[in-house]
Amino acid sequence: MTDAALGSGPQSGPTNDRQRQLFAPVRRSDKAFRAITTAAAFTSLVVMALIAFFLFKEAWPSLHKAGSSFFTAFGWTPDEEGTKYGIAAMLFGTVMIAVIALLVAFPVSVGCALFINEYAPLTIRRPLISLIDLLAAIPSLIFGLWGLAFLQPRMNGLSQWMNDYLGFIPMFKATLRGIYGSSIFVSGIILAIMIIPIITSVSRSVMAEVPRVDCEAALALGGTRAGMVREVVLPFAKSGLVGSAMLGLGRALGETIAVALILSNDFRIPSSFTSPGGASVAGTIANKFPEASTNGRSALIAAGLVLFVVTLLVNIVARAVVSRSKKPASPGRK
Repeated sequence: MTDAALGSGPQSGPTNDRQRQLFAPVRRSDKAFRAITTAAAFTSLVVMALIAFFLFKEAWPSLHKAGSSFFTAFGWTPDEEGTKYGIAAMLFGTVMIAVIALLVAFPVSVGCALFINEYAPLTIRRPLISLIDLLAAIPSLIFGLWGLAFLQPRMNGLSQWMNDYLGFIPMFKATLRGIYGSSIFVSGIILAIMIIPIITSVSRSVMAEVPRVDCEAALALGGTRAGMVREVVLPFAKSGLVGSAMLGLGRALGETIAVALILSNDFRIPSSFTSPGGASVAGTIANKFPEASTNGRSALIAAGLVLFVVTLLVNIVARAVVSRSKKPASPGRK
């Protein structure tokens, strides 16, 4: 038998060890399914483009009238001639509420997901998963009413404690001692409670995809469960956790009813997060749109256009971060 037949000749070298490419026959059902999915993908893009075009078309008169002051002014008087109006205070309140909600919700959500996947007994794991999914489906109106009637009065003690012990930081120093209530901080806490089930559900699903063989191998080598979580579970689920955080941030940025019930549409930047006052873009649109005139409606649509762009940018950044975290390490790095 020759060397080539035995596989030891030059044809069996590493340059010829290529992976075979397998081609499945293309059926009519495959072509139809591909056409349907392609049409669905393009339909979503067309819908997004139409929404952006409508917002820009309706917002242009207000943007043209206000000019650059629309992004820097604090007052909101679009129906009065000769006055400057803008979304600076609303945009600040929207971003701060979303950031507070994410800072509170993300650690709690990751902890809940880890407990359900790694520590909870099997007898209560499935009920916990069902409970989290049920909480994620509760309408935001219910959270808003609960926050207004139950949580807001009980947040005065925490706000007072922050004012007493963290008052040297300007953001925690209340303007008037003992007067709290409808503040950016309370709104952020309510939104944090609202997005915890969403982030927990996505994070738990991502962590459930971690290969159990790797987890059991880490434990078999003498590692602790905490070490296994730190070295195996979290690195594997990193991109999914980033995606869940950005999903929660997008939900918090666009939340309307829960914030509209708490904040009083005070179009100024409050001196601290615990002082009453502040406004959000979505909450202002919900409160002002029914009674707005033609100019006021155009200004509100312009504010919605800005929120649309901000949310789109957040999703683009999240997509970039997730894609970057999925890239394998170079051969020279561990």
